[in-house]
Amino acid sequence: MRVGHAQRIGDGALTGTTVVLPAPDGAVAGVDVRGGGPGTRETDALDPRTLVDRVHAVVLSGGSAYGLAAATGVMDALGEQGIGFPVGPRPGWVVPIVPAAVIFDLGRGGDFRARPDAALGAAALAAAGEGPSTQGVVGAGTGAVVGGLKGGVGTASEVTTGGDTVTALCVVNAAGSAVDPRTGELWAARHLTADDALPPTLPDDRSELLARLAVAAAPPTLNTTIGAVWTDATLSVAQCSKLAAVAHSGLSRAIRPTHGMTDGDTFFGLSTTARPAPDLAGLQALLTAGADAVTRAVGNAVLAAETVTTQAGTYRSYRDVVAGRAG
Repeated sequence: MRVGHAQRIGDGALTGTTVVLPAPDGAVAGVDVRGGGPGTRETDALDPRTLVDRVHAVVLSGGSAYGLAAATGVMDALGEQGIGFPVGPRPGWVVPIVPAAVIFDLGRGGDFRARPDAALGAAALAAAGEGPSTQGVVGAGTGAVVGGLKGGVGTASEVTTGGDTVTALCVVNAAGSAVDPRTGELWAARHLTADDALPPTLPDDRSELLARLAVAAAPPTLNTTIGAVWTDATLSVAQCSKLAAVAHSGLSRAIRPTHGMTDGDTFFGLSTTARPAPDLAGLQALLTAGADAVTRAVGNAVLAAETVTTQAGTYRSYRDVVAGRAG
């Protein structure tokens, strides 16, 4: 599984697109949509009762519903490569299956019309490479905000005792907060491991920090946290949908609240089928690992985010607020 990011920053823009790209034959996929204001594409095709059981890319994008156009660029580029669901007798007669979900970041760069399009989607696809994904203010997380602080993209991986790997990628852009208002700590902090970003040291006297956090947090707007959780274990479409569903449990440990009316929280669950199918105990362990990876990915996104200033204002990072640095 490869990940590619493309973004536009400056001249009124603060937005981007992220592509999760499996091997050319695709990945088994499911989806779970929980938020009150979702923006999605091709999610109905991931119902276990439908014809298609594999997707050829997943697009996560800024731009609200306008940003769904980025998936068209990904679809066109994959089709030119002959990658997709065969629909005819000739080579190249394919329809790439490219589900997508979007966050709301309109106007955060200053220009409401600066949003992802098909060209940005194609650029994110072209950037997909091997190795760990870049985290922070990249791709679909470029214009993300969480509880008024700067959000972004975060990732984390878990390995079950049975040897299956689960990876989560989250675009953290929530109306709820990632910070405990009583302590100033990230809700996800206690779940982070040695493989994750190190949270900043908080002062013994939290009163000043809590005051800074309260001032820095902008009023909630339209938002949405979206992401993908994938595993090398062989899963059915229904099991991938369950993996996506349990991902929301991990999200709810890291952000408070989730799944509100202004959040369109959506997760995709994917299986590369590189390893055998798990038994019931193995599947349960895999679901647990998926939820844990999502919690950690949210924490990593907030810790990797940097303060950004645009024509529309300044979005301060959690690290800068803790350190008392000016925006």
